[in-house]
Amino acid sequence: MYDWLIVGAGFAGSVLAERLATERNERVLLIDRRNHIGGNAYDRYDDDGLLIHQYGPHIFHTNSKQIFDHLSRFTEWRFYEHRVLAEVDGMQVPIPINLDTVNKLYGLNLTSEQLQDWFAQRAEKIGEIRTSEDVVVSTVGRELYEKFFRGYTRKQWGLDPSELDKSVTSRVPTRTNRDDRYFTDEFQFMPRYGYTRMFEKMVSHPNIHVMTQTDYGDVKNVVPHRRVIYTGPIDEYFNYQFGKLPYRSLRFEHVTLDKPWHQSVGVVNYPQTQDYTRVTEYKHLTGQEHAKTALTYEYPSAEGDPYYPIPKPENQELFKKYERLALATPDVWFVGRLATYRYYNMDQIVGQALATFRRINEALPVGADTSSVKVMSGSTALLS
Repeated sequence: MYDWLIVGAGFAGSVLAERLATERNERVLLIDRRNHIGGNAYDRYDDDGLLIHQYGPHIFHTNSKQIFDHLSRFTEWRFYEHRVLAEVDGMQVPIPINLDTVNKLYGLNLTSEQLQDWFAQRAEKIGEIRTSEDVVVSTVGRELYEKFFRGYTRKQWGLDPSELDKSVTSRVPTRTNRDDRYFTDEFQFMPRYGYTRMFEKMVSHPNIHVMTQTDYGDVKNVVPHRRVIYTGPIDEYFNYQFGKLPYRSLRFEHVTLDKPWHQSVGVVNYPQTQDYTRVTEYKHLTGQEHAKTALTYEYPSAEGDPYYPIPKPENQELFKKYERLALATPDVWFVGRLATYRYYNMDQIVGQALATFRRINEALPVGADTSSVKVMSGSTALLS
């Protein structure tokens, strides 16, 4: 008899498995339908010995010392500040858009103060900011929107920015200084020996039994367990009874080149050309020294594993139907991106998992009966 059956061995499931095993001394069965742990953050060594991210680049960054300190129990870190270039009009320029981006693109020599005025002259007045298009054109104008955002967003989401919630492009700031870092968080690091090593240490507790290549449906009625933590797609848990929640997927092409370097930064975006959205070169991220270099080309897709919940109002309405079912389901906790149909960064998932553990601890004394106890991490009021 397991105290917990945890479905999904990514950040949400693995963090909770470790906390329940360590702090509550409870027995956990942690399963994943893939043949590995680590979820989308899984990394591995290719045939040439290069460390690559199987599901595209995962860059750890956070402003939370609590989250950083928690993960530091399971890994040493390598300092890394992520930089991205966008290939626009035949040249590679920094993204997010900054002072150097505009000066190089237009052959100007503006100062930061002048760039503020330059943006203001081009920004369109929008009454209510609702869509991703509204966010950009109201900040930097339509020309930069067309160059940097419209084509990239159409490839990434299969939709025009005017059809997507404002949250999509709000994630990418616009700067008037020369800061070319993609993120500005206080803590910007990569696990020194990779994410998979970190996950392996996280779930190495003797109270945790890990089973990969295992589907929830294969074990839920076979393996005795008291409670469930579910981090998979919430619509799948309820057999799609209201219909499928829309997701955007990705296809990855991994390539090894017989030369030490291919590009000057970790990621180059392609908003105007190519079928792929971006190219990642992992040695920038990992610091690995090697005579060869490994790249990943990302091709967005309508089919495949669910990666990105599509932020449209009608999709949120559909999710709310499933959320109501989840809140009424005893002894099951829904945690993570797929279970709460929201895009989270890795640190946010860790924070959500730690907050869920605290609420479980408060609501459920060790050894207590779980009947009538319900916590859903996806509810806005419960998020940390």
